[in-house]
Amino acid sequence: MIPAQHSPGEGAPPRFRLLSALSYCAPLLVNGIVLPFFPVWLETHSFSDHEIGIILAIPMVVRVLVAPVVAMIADRMAERANVLLWSGGLSLLTAIALYWTTSFWPVTIVFALQGATFAPYLPVVESIVISGVRRWGLDYGSMRVWGSIAFIISTLLGGQLIGWWGGGMVLVVMIFGFTMTVVMAIFCPRIGPTRRRGQPIDLPAATGRGLREPHLLMLLIGVAIQQSSHAVLNAFSSIYWHQLGFSGTEVGLLWSAGVASEVTVFFLSKRLNRRFNAWTLIRFGCAVSVCRWILFPMDTGFAGFFLLQCFHGFTYAFVHTGVQRRIVATVQETQEASAQGAYFFYVGMAMGLMTIASGYLYAWLGLVSYYVMALVALSGLGLVISAYYLQPQRALSGGKTREAA
Repeated sequence: MIPAQHSPGEGAPPRFRLLSALSYCAPLLVNGIVLPFFPVWLETHSFSDHEIGIILAIPMVVRVLVAPVVAMIADRMAERANVLLWSGGLSLLTAIALYWTTSFWPVTIVFALQGATFAPYLPVVESIVISGVRRWGLDYGSMRVWGSIAFIISTLLGGQLIGWWGGGMVLVVMIFGFTMTVVMAIFCPRIGPTRRRGQPIDLPAATGRGLREPHLLMLLIGVAIQQSSHAVLNAFSSIYWHQLGFSGTEVGLLWSAGVASEVTVFFLSKRLNRRFNAWTLIRFGCAVSVCRWILFPMDTGFAGFFLLQCFHGFTYAFVHTGVQRRIVATVQETQEASAQGAYFFYVGMAMGLMTIASGYLYAWLGLVSYYVMALVALSGLGLVISAYYLQPQRALSGGKTREAA
């Protein structure tokens, strides 16, 4: 995803790429069961659409409040990977606690605690990997892609198990996934603190004022709004597909199709980086989002939904790719975890608020709520375009932007 700037792997610690890839696998193994099937578990306990929206949204809001704070602490720690151990361990305890919660407020509180404890895991892993990209020119996509593959495996396995034994299997797979996060917290690469100013580093310096750069802030907000347009999909698509008569396996395949398209983007990341700049990837992904949500209410059968799910490679992976490249180009490594935390904050806050709204929208409008999501994605695209024109200008460049990537 992010262009390698050195000979691949030169000077990197032994097994850094392998352990980084596995570190991505653990949290996305959890997401692969929670994202598609936790709403199904909630529906088996007879929660209403409003309650499902609230239960899913509150942890998102909690995560975005916790993740940036922990990320800034991680930037100042002697070893960022130590954060992962307590994050995975406490999250495992909350997953076990869900066995004894079946009513609205207990489920809401426990799931919110899980959101808080699990919040820093993926951003800290991301910051460690991005440090590897900066220091040793490693290819980001070749490591990140294995997390997406773990998501696919988890989703397919979860769909199959739910088809056999019902929604109760969600917690079993969730607990297994959190156990793996604890294991990988032990083996995650230890590469020391982020580099401070004045330390030698053989990479071009990031431009601009880092997190205070206006165009970066507007970009993150625009992308957050665009990403929040996935809220109705995340909360209610599995329920909708079950109502259409799709089996648990078919629902798992539909979710896996979306992540498989991400994997394809990551595998092609080097070619995409050579051919397109970051802004092009982001704008194109936002534009495809608008089209995706306009088409989604149409019952096109399994094949049609499968194709629409493949658009996820554009609506998420293209956009995420471009944002990570812009962060590398704008932010110093001393702010890496903080930048990832800020990105996580904006996306998570927008997604949380939109998920709360989606419960009411879906109860009120049904499938028409996807058209509302199209308008949300369009507004995000508008902010991204504005952010592009806010970039600092290079002197004597005839108005061309300083950094096109």
